Amino acid sequence: MMFGYLQNAWQDEARFMNLLSYTFIVLSVFVVCILGYVSAPYGRYSRPGWGPLIPVRLAWFLQELPSLLMPLYILCFTECPRAGEWKNKVALGLFIFHYIQRTFIFPFLIRGGKPTSLAAFVSAVMFCVANGYLQGGYLLKFADFQNVCDAQFYAGGMFEYVSGANFFGEILEWFGFAIMNNTLPAFAFFVFTLCNTGQRACHHHRWYQKKFEDYPKKRKALIPFLL
Repeated sequence: MMFGYLQNAWQDEARFMNLLSYTFIVLSVFVVCILGYVSAPYGRYSRPGWGPLIPVRLAWFLQELPSLLMPLYILCFTECPRAGEWKNKVALGLFIFHYIQRTFIFPFLIRGGKPTSLAAFVSAVMFCVANGYLQGGYLLKFADFQNVCDAQFYAGGMFEYVSGANFFGEILEWFGFAIMNNTLPAFAFFVFTLCNTGQRACHHHRWYQKKFEDYPKKRKALIPFLL
């Protein structure tokens, strides 16, 4: 049965995207477990033993770029029956807007960042290629928003409550994206982001606690008042 499903998935793009979404969700479990013991080797946790080092700005630019290029490639070179629907345009626009900031603005705001290891860079590129294809392709080809309600989410000034306020904001962003889209690919992206950046926030929190003796005791890692 599983072999037949996999075989059909290669022939049916919608089914393949669902399979890829489930793969993201399963990988999220492994990511959250692994990052519970080993910090990802980039940023302040960059260290030898994970391959050659890449300048941080160049690494961020190149690894985030596929998330922009994949939807554009799909739009220009494949059939996109949902491309003309306004809700699909809005959802895809939000995704692209996020990665314009991540690709062309954020890298140049980095001051004194440590180089990124090749292992972390390759992993990020692979994720952005797959996720750019998944989010862009599903929105342009299959997502049907006829029965989806609009939703709004607000966050601000969270660093008084959590160490990883930026991660908390990104998780909220993609949670809202998943609720707005109400699609399996968007939900899979949210789960992966939650597991990956959630552990990153926990690493930062522990690092701050060790680095600063007067670090606020009541401040949580990721979720205000809870975690």
